[in-house]
Amino acid sequence: MAGTDRSRGMADATVGPAVVLVQPQLGDNIGSCARAMLNCGLYDMRLVQPRDGWPNPRAIAMASGATAVLDRARVFETTAEACADLNYVLATTTRTRDMKKPALTPRTAALELRKRVALGQGVGLLFGPERAGLVNEDVTLADAVLSVPLNPGFSSLNLAQAVLLIGYEWYQAEDATPPLTMMDEDSPPVTVKAREFFFTRLEALLDEAGFFYPDHLAPTIKRNLRTLFTRAGMSEQEVQTLHGVLKALTEGPRRRSRQGRGSS
Repeated sequence: MAGTDRSRGMADATVGPAVVLVQPQLGDNIGSCARAMLNCGLYDMRLVQPRDGWPNPRAIAMASGATAVLDRARVFETTAEACADLNYVLATTTRTRDMKKPALTPRTAALELRKRVALGQGVGLLFGPERAGLVNEDVTLADAVLSVPLNPGFSSLNLAQAVLLIGYEWYQAEDATPPLTMMDEDSPPVTVKAREFFFTRLEALLDEAGFFYPDHLAPTIKRNLRTLFTRAGMSEQEVQTLHGVLKALTEGPRRRSRQGRGSS
């Protein structure tokens, strides 16, 4: 379908979830995703190691004028870096990958994303490479997974179709945003960057203590730990408390001051 009313101007480019494309393979697909994003009022495109480099002239050609998205696109070396400033991330996947994470449909995800954006949180959507999808390490970063309920006999979507479908639900949910709920303003949800710093510190201490044994199970154990803490939806204050726990465990018990006490 064609038709664009340019007189209506552009939507607020600072509002809406970031669309993180992890290792996209073709510039054409990136351009198609940009077009799908602009259809749905989304502007924040983040690329993790695009196979054919960036910028890509084929992306520009396929975007069909969606330069407002491509001009803002940012490139990152890792998925964690692309999500570092976000408080809530959804991973698009059809597989559970043996991780116990909340599972949402595009419609329920859109309502959750709208609610969190209204509360000032940074949110994002992870999309994996065209052929294989997201790997376990990427899914571990997410707070929940997002799956599209389609014909089980043929549920395959190309990258731009997935972005458009989820983006459409986001756009349509604008008038159905749930009422704002009260939050502890002094302790907002932790960002992915701060959460990853805690995980790195925890894993280093556990590794030093010989916790990850046998060696071949270490990746699975680490993934399970990360999933456990991510599922808790930690706040900044809670993560600081956990850092305090690690410090107390590594430094040993404190000596209580006897100042002001008389000798017996």
